[in-house]
Amino acid sequence: MARLRKAQERGMTDIGWLDSRHTFSFGHYHDQKHMGYGALRVLNDDRVAPAQGFGTHPHRDMEIISYVVEGSLEHKDSMGTGSIIRPGDIQMMRAGTGVTHSEYNHSQDSMTRFLQIWIIPDTNNLEPGYQQIHRPASDYPNSFRLLVSKDGTDGSLQIARDANLWGLSLDGGEEATLDLPKKRNVWVQVVSGILTIDGQQLVEGDGLALDSIEQLVASSEEKVDALVFDLATV
Repeated sequence: MARLRKAQERGMTDIGWLDSRHTFSFGHYHDQKHMGYGALRVLNDDRVAPAQGFGTHPHRDMEIISYVVEGSLEHKDSMGTGSIIRPGDIQMMRAGTGVTHSEYNHSQDSMTRFLQIWIIPDTNNLEPGYQQIHRPASDYPNSFRLLVSKDGTDGSLQIARDANLWGLSLDGGEEATLDLPKKRNVWVQVVSGILTIDGQQLVEGDGLALDSIEQLVASSEEKVDALVFDLATV
């Protein structure tokens, strides 16, 4: 079964320095029909004005992933970690028993766009932690690249959940196939461009839920970037 979540149907927060689109309920946006997809709880598409950002605030018992699309994001946390995240980088912060952090647009003159992703861990009260890797699309042309997994396969970020996050970048006229070892629930989120899945065309900001599948075939008529969440079925 496939279910489309169109870009324009998402929730919205626009407070001047932040323009955010919420695929699932978040903050002041609440929609009982869109509370997440399996372990995928939050998927926000954030655009942050120059030198602005999220001040120090707390989290716990969540695997929090940041995927920078454009610009640069400055991260600081109570574990003593500090970094600048740029396109091609992906970061994971395990909130566990509790952590505080801040995220700011590192640039004084350019907008930063990033996807903020929360995945519910399978175990609470874990020790907080931080990971970051550089895995640009240019190293994996017209194919899926593993960014996050439960066991840290192929140098991916390791999370406490049976879930994989794949990056997908295709040039126009290309196709890629993701074979899954057993039936899985899959969420496809288009970051930019136009993507075709099973004959269905998705544009920037669209999300598509595919329940209990064993293979995903994606194609494009133009350059496209997407994220694919491969989640254990319940």
